[in-house]
Formats: sequence, structure tokens, C-alpha cells
Amino acid sequence: MNIQWFPGHMAKTRRILTDNLKMVDVVVELLDARIPLSSKNPDIDTILREKPKLIALNKSDLADEKVSREWMNWYNLRGYANVFIDSIKGRGINELKRKIHAIMEERIKRDKERGRIFRPIKAMVVGVPNVGKSSLINKLAGRNVAIAEDRPGVTRGKQWINANSKIHLLDTPGVLWPKFEDKEVGLNLAFTGAIKDNVLDIVELAAAFLERLVYNYPQSIGKRYKLSALEGSKGYELLLQAGKNRGCLIAGGEVDLARIAAAVLDEFRGGKLGKITLERPEGKTKTDEKENDNKTD
Repeated sequence: MNIQWFPGHMAKTRRILTDNLKMVDVVVELLDARIPLSSKNPDIDTILREKPKLIALNKSDLADEKVSREWMNWYNLRGYANVFIDSIKGRGINELKRKIHAIMEERIKRDKERGRIFRPIKAMVVGVPNVGKSSLINKLAGRNVAIAEDRPGVTRGKQWINANSKIHLLDTPGVLWPKFEDKEVGLNLAFTGAIKDNVLDIVELAAAFLERLVYNYPQSIGKRYKLSALEGSKGYELLLQAGKNRGCLIAGGEVDLARIAAAVLDEFRGGKLGKITLERPEGKTKTDEKENDNKTD
């Protein structure tokens, strides 16, 4: 599957980030806790330069908690300020606020020593589409001030929002990059819905997803779709079997592949397959661990 998607508004967003960076004190980089590597725009650090940053890993309620702890340790060891959050239910939001203030503590202290009146911290929220920026801003503000929908590309332009008297937020459109150098990055973004389904072959996408989970979370798809003999099975075969077991059939008894493919992807994104993380620190996956175990036997 060749995934290349870079609408014109993405280039405009880069200019917005660059032009408005001087107006903010700190940047909140929002990542998807299920795909921390793939949901990070590789250009962000270059754009931000030395601007203070907090990494917030959203949708942590959908991620594998054990793997999330691995990621937390990975970030901490490298000195990256980070917090795992759920922008819908509010988990980790108070910690996020505390860490924003902690990052700006020195500046606040200097301002007090100079007799300056306290001014709100200005934070910019950045991230790829559908990572939950608007939901996070609404939760921080305690009201619906940003458009939030379960589909990518809803936020169209920047907007300043007063979260409270201490923090003002700059919302921005989602940012992707012009070319996916790594096929796995494109697939992970597609699996989680960061790329619109209507620009992809969802049957091929769902087949690739099922094949990935054969190695990483076989119990999740085996139980959900009543699949048997998972090891070594191809994704397309699994999709056919899942469609038959679900009764997703059309005239003549053939499997409605588009229907079962959409169901598989929707159920993953909605957490109905259980808590799943598709990436581990340093690119380490359960597939890699299995291969290493076989080498040492």
C-alpha cells in the first residue's frame, strides 16, 4: 500500500507554526499513545528549535498499559518531559497543567524577582490529525471551545483559547509530512485514523492490521472475530474468516469485505479489541522479541 498524503492546508500549517512560535512560551506536542513514533512529525523539533516542550501522549486509555510504562521510562531516561493523558475522560489533565507550570517555573520566578505582574503562560498545541488536540483543549478549558470530531482534518486554522487565568492555548491544524519514508509509519497512521479512510483501500488496510495483530495481540482478534489457527495466517484470509463469522455476506454468500474491513478498523479505534499499542521504544515490537527468542533457543 503506497501511502502519500499531503493536502495543501498542511503546508499552510507549517507556516502558521513557524510564524506564531515567537508568541508562545511552551509547546505541547500531542502524540497518540498507541503509536508514539509514527504520530510524531519528524519536522516538529526542527521547527520548534529551543522552545520548551512537553510531550503529551493522548488516547492512553486505548493503549497497552505495560507498553505505556516502557515509553514513559524511555522518555524519562532521555530527559523529555512527558505525560500520558485521556483527553475525553480527563485522565492526566491536572498533571499536564502541573508540568506546563514546572517547565515555566524559572521564567515565572524571574518575573516575580523583577516585579513583573504575572502573565498567563502561552502554550501551543501541535500534533498530527485526529490525535485529539481539540478534545484536549476543550478539557483544559472546561468547555467546548474547539471543534472536536472523530475524523481527521477538522481544525482548519489557528485559534487562541483561554483555558484559565494561568494558561492560554493556541490550537493549530494537524500537521503531517509530505512523504512517508517508512511504510510502517504510514500504516500505523492509517490504522489509527490519522489518514482519511476514503483515500485508502480499507480492505487492504484492515488485512494488514489483522496480520500485524497475529504477532502482537492474537488473543484480541481471535476472541473478537472467532478466528482459529492464527499463526502464519495472511491478513486477507483472516479478514475473510472474520467476515464469515460475523455474517457480513452479500448475494451468493460471498463476504462483504468492505463491510468487515470497516468494522475491524472502527472496533480497533474504539477500543473494542482491548488495549493495544503498535509501537514500542526504539522500534521494538513483540514480533522482534519472538524472533530473538527463537534465535536463542
